[in-house]
Amino acid sequence: MSRLRAGVLALILAAAALPWVAGAQDSGRQISESQRRLQEIRSERQRLRRELQGIQGRVGSVSAEIRIIQQQQQMSAALLREISTQLGQTERQIDSTTAEMILTQAELANKKEMLNRRLREIYKRGPLQSAQVLLSAHSFGDLLNRYKYLHLVARRDRQLVEEVGELARELELREVELRRSLADMQYLQNEREQENATLTNLRADRTQTLTSLRTTQRRATSRLETLARDERRMTGLIAELERRRREGERRAAAAAATRPAGSPAPSRPAASSMTTADLGNLDWPVSGQVVYSFGRSRQSNGTTIRYNGIGIGAAPGTAVRAIEGGTVEMAAPFEGYGPTVVVSHGGGYYSLYLYLREVMVRPGAQITKGQTVGTVGGEGTPEGAHVEFQIREPGGSAVDPLTWLRRRR
Repeated sequence: MSRLRAGVLALILAAAALPWVAGAQDSGRQISESQRRLQEIRSERQRLRRELQGIQGRVGSVSAEIRIIQQQQQMSAALLREISTQLGQTERQIDSTTAEMILTQAELANKKEMLNRRLREIYKRGPLQSAQVLLSAHSFGDLLNRYKYLHLVARRDRQLVEEVGELARELELREVELRRSLADMQYLQNEREQENATLTNLRADRTQTLTSLRTTQRRATSRLETLARDERRMTGLIAELERRRREGERRAAAAAATRPAGSPAPSRPAASSMTTADLGNLDWPVSGQVVYSFGRSRQSNGTTIRYNGIGIGAAPGTAVRAIEGGTVEMAAPFEGYGPTVVVSHGGGYYSLYLYLREVMVRPGAQITKGQTVGTVGGEGTPEGAHVEFQIREPGGSAVDPLTWLRRRR
């Protein structure tokens, strides 16, 4: 009867363990799927970090940097959700493993009790009990039945020993699985803390970048307004020079028309030292890299600046030379551009040398091609030390100086 009760108890424990086993398998699949999503999120975040580093290395667009930071925030939030999912699954797995361990421990205790009881019975009957049972048989048939009975009892005893060993090994595996799950939970909790710190840093970076963007936008807007104002002044200066030149030509033409016969001819305006034949053949005013080109230039912050000349970067104090001979119309500081030299080459052509450190010529002086007009300045500008070089055609319009300068290798 005691064996019957033990068998029934074992069946009940095994039936109770089936839902836990199925739950553990389902939990394992969910954790595997969550780990796969975690790996995808981590890979995407690494790509975003590399893209952000590339943008920052190129002094790239601040708006693009904000976009990358926002995407990183989304990745971090998704990563936190997956970590929370894994923590929940791991907690359920720990509960399942713990329940399985309790069942296994109960079953092992029951099997051990049965084995101990059986060992006590064998000990009490002594080592010759099997021989006595066989020798006390009344017939050959009785002998066979007793032998078969002893064989079944011995087989059941071996099976009981094997079951005890199997349950002990299973309990050990459950303990190992539980320790691994607890270690996984600790790792996930640490990762969640690190990810929370990362998310906080990303939010701080985004705030700082937005502040920097607004500051940059204000500076860019201010510089745009300054450049536009300076350009209007420079355009007004050239327009005034052109007005005087044309007025002088009209007066000369009127004087020639009313000149009495036999009187000496009035002096004519000097011929232009620049012609279209010079296109692509003029020497550079200073050697250096072009730091900005003629025309509209889109800045990294999204604003657009129009340059009426080219910026040529060079060491401060480097000599700046006239591209052609002519008359110095202006040699003085000009608001917004600093020390400035404007040379008239006749016929409405002008060359302008801006952002100089010092001026080496005087207004009204006649200069020759290659003569030093000043030195490179511009250290206080966003582009650093450079000289801005402009060419104005008849009418005062600015043209691309690169079409006039000799092409460099």
